[in-house]
Amino acid sequence: MGQLTTIDYAVIAAYFVLTAVIGFSATRRRASADELFLAGRSLGPIAIGVSLFASNISSDTLIGLPGAAYSTGISAANYEWMAGLVLVFTAIFVLPVLLRTRVSTMPELMGRRFDARMRKYLSVVTLFLSLVLDTAGTLYAGGLIVTTFVPGLEMWSVCLGIALFTALYTACGGLRAAVYTDLLQAAVLLAGAAMLTVIVFGKFDYSWANVVAQVDPAKLSLIRPLDDPGLPWLGLITGVPIVGFYYWTMNQYVIQRVLAARDIEAASRGAVIAAMLKLLPIFLMTIPGAMATVLLPDLAHPDQAFPAMVTTFAPIGLAGLIVAGLIAALMSTISSTLNSSATLLTLDFVEPAHPHWTPQQLAWTGRLATVCIALLAAAWAPMIQHFSGLWAYLQQVFAFVASPLVATFLMGLWVPRLGALAALRGLACGHGLSAVLFVLYETVGLGIHFSIVGGVLFAATALFTAFWMWRLSARDAPGHDATLILATARPGLTHLPRDVLAGIGLVLVLTATILVVLR
Repeated sequence: MGQLTTIDYAVIAAYFVLTAVIGFSATRRRASADELFLAGRSLGPIAIGVSLFASNISSDTLIGLPGAAYSTGISAANYEWMAGLVLVFTAIFVLPVLLRTRVSTMPELMGRRFDARMRKYLSVVTLFLSLVLDTAGTLYAGGLIVTTFVPGLEMWSVCLGIALFTALYTACGGLRAAVYTDLLQAAVLLAGAAMLTVIVFGKFDYSWANVVAQVDPAKLSLIRPLDDPGLPWLGLITGVPIVGFYYWTMNQYVIQRVLAARDIEAASRGAVIAAMLKLLPIFLMTIPGAMATVLLPDLAHPDQAFPAMVTTFAPIGLAGLIVAGLIAALMSTISSTLNSSATLLTLDFVEPAHPHWTPQQLAWTGRLATVCIALLAAAWAPMIQHFSGLWAYLQQVFAFVASPLVATFLMGLWVPRLGALAALRGLACGHGLSAVLFVLYETVGLGIHFSIVGGVLFAATALFTAFWMWRLSARDAPGHDATLILATARPGLTHLPRDVLAGIGLVLVLTATILVVLR
């Protein structure tokens, strides 16, 4: 593989300077907890939509998605177009609940629907996933990128450096800094990835027929057989929507952008913008990863596919821009996960324990938490290289841990009789079963794909919860704010502006077209 030139390093350095300027400029605002964690609840639709997309386009997309396509085919892209459908669902059924209750975290919503025990339970699980998956996984991807281009560096030192740099501007500027830098990072990433895709496609004479003729047909199909190692069709129906719902609706670092919207209309428009953007990775990351099986057939590890395409095919200057885009997206996600984790710690644990603290005291606590979480994630990130692959590491853990949470969340929205104790016991039983199945999956194997296991865990948790609801019905009442939450959970389409409805229709049409062409 080729190496970066002085011009490439100059492009990367210029990006870092610009990011620092944008990030630290957000510190000029008053340092209150509402400003630090929710940008003063003032974000518009473009900022929300682009930031949702940019914060997601990180380790699993930039490194894991092309790597998965290189290894098993483009079926991994089902997670991408499915995200568009999940965001549409969220805009219709979930956003009205979040914006009208004016909560600051998803655990707070569950606490108001049920009780404080459920709030802390969900907050602890969310913090765990944010630390070991979102933040550590992204740091590992950043370490992989940098060590690929600069072989003399060590993984741990790169992870630590990226973590500290991002933690500093996030701690100072909060969510507003993360969102402002997201806008720059999304533009750089999309431009660089699009140019690289054109270059790689040019190796096939810009002919899709040549791609189909040279690439293994199994690697150019979205809908795969039941025994497919990448993503079988049953997992696409069961596990992928469940994991997608958790990621785009319950994951604090993602939904925090929506919670910061100025109103419901801005939030719904932002969700639709993000849904449209999520259709792009199929063409900009997944298909090039499949093409790389022909162009770069002897890579030591699938996760090297995208970095290898950059160093092999990108010309001088463009390689630096793409690497800047890669690091930009990684830092965008790290900034988001750090800010959301600090939000959970501060608002779900510190503020209830110290109700008389001033907003400034809470803000400084959040800043300290941001740096501490960054250091913990940097310590774990190098360990991920010992797993089979980044994509499998991320999606597998999400399937096992998140599926019971989604079952409880949806039942909380749509089952009025569900009380706090039944919900908590049902969720605990679901996670107990997921722990047993995870151990069996990693030791003796279950013989089924983890995405299918996610669907099983979702259904099992719903059954556990129904059982406890039946057993405890006489002494288990819903939470004190359950009436408000339940009343706003079925708004239909009437609350959405016409442009949002048109956007939803466009997302559905484009998704159907992609499935027909790449079935």
